[in-house]
Amino acid sequence: MRSGGAGESGLAELIELHGVQAAADALVAISLAGSLFFAVPVGEARGRVGLYLLTTMAPFALLAPVVGPVLDRFRHGRRYAMAATLAGRGVLAWVLASALDHGDALRLYPAAFGILVLSRAYGITRSAAVPRLLPRGTGLVRANARVSLAGLIAAALAAPIGGALVAVASPSWSLRLATCVCLVAAVLALRLPTAVDSAEGERRLGAPTAVDVEGRPTRAWWTQEQGTGETPPRRPSRGIGREVAQALRQVAALRAWTGFLTLFLAFLLRSHPFGGLPATVEVGLVAGAAALGGAAGTTLGARLRTQPAERILGIALAAVTGTAALGAIAPALLTVMVIGTTAGAAAAMGKLALDATIQRAVPDEVRTSVFGRSETVLQLAWVIGGGIGTALPLRAGAGLGLGALGLGAALVATRLRRGSRQGTAQAPG
Repeated sequence: MRSGGAGESGLAELIELHGVQAAADALVAISLAGSLFFAVPVGEARGRVGLYLLTTMAPFALLAPVVGPVLDRFRHGRRYAMAATLAGRGVLAWVLASALDHGDALRLYPAAFGILVLSRAYGITRSAAVPRLLPRGTGLVRANARVSLAGLIAAALAAPIGGALVAVASPSWSLRLATCVCLVAAVLALRLPTAVDSAEGERRLGAPTAVDVEGRPTRAWWTQEQGTGETPPRRPSRGIGREVAQALRQVAALRAWTGFLTLFLAFLLRSHPFGGLPATVEVGLVAGAAALGGAAGTTLGARLRTQPAERILGIALAAVTGTAALGAIAPALLTVMVIGTTAGAAAAMGKLALDATIQRAVPDEVRTSVFGRSETVLQLAWVIGGGIGTALPLRAGAGLGLGALGLGAALVATRLRRGSRQGTAQAPG
């Protein structure tokens, strides 16, 4: 964890923090799965999960546009912002535990929504902090891969503990343990190096950074120097640029697919197990395959950091499209495990590729806001995909076939946009 200069730069402390908070996330997820999903019949569980998605997605969509600008105000205090989100998640996990004990839906769903918002806020702030702790000679993609891998390992270790607490006691005890873990993570956030709080050279997306020849502020990313005769480059569209927007669309498609698979397969395997095994065993096998795929994708993505992000995203989309089509033709437990493994790997590699694109194509001074916007889009994509998976009839071939069609459409749209962009670039002026 401290190799490659991570100990000296402070990245090791951030890796440790992210691992601890990922363990808390896993405990919360296990608790919600035990109370909303496994504890009731499939029909009732679908209604509960649908209500959960509705009560989290709709408010989050309204709140999302203000998350980035609010966090921009904490650029000089990112350690305190992360600590506040973690402490808040701990308090809400305790409230959620009490709500489950008393069957109080009026507290359960708002508390779950609050945990979601604070988790996204932590993710945005953490993404903005990573560039401040990069060891010499380490790129952002490799650093993010190390952080993500620590989170995956910690979640894998915490999940069995949470599952045991749910089985032996109740989901509320897993949530109470999550509260303790969140408070430990909050202390670790406060102990991060002070470099995390640096905002040198940063500005919010679209904020004025220069003045024109008449002294008026301009919002352009580039200002022509007087007397140089230089020609300004084409202005990026809406601030994030065409390249980042294209990568974000592709990763959003991958994230929507993981949300779809998570809920569609969970309900499908409970209702119609493939291999004759207990439903909980089959769900666990598929979830384990997806986790292993995520770890493999994170490791491979870091090793492929010299490859163009556009190529990585194209391969990831093609892979999940192919496996989804295979599952639609030959649905079986082994096929579904292959689909889960591929989806986990593609989602992990896609996120690293998106981070690389933001690092290369977005100036440092507005990177915080772009990370905030991307995290919001990806969260909403997962919820929308999960909502579709919850609402569809539980027929394996039809559901996976619909997913393959959607992914294929995203892949074709990507190819068409890429061809159009290349044609524009090669057209004579």
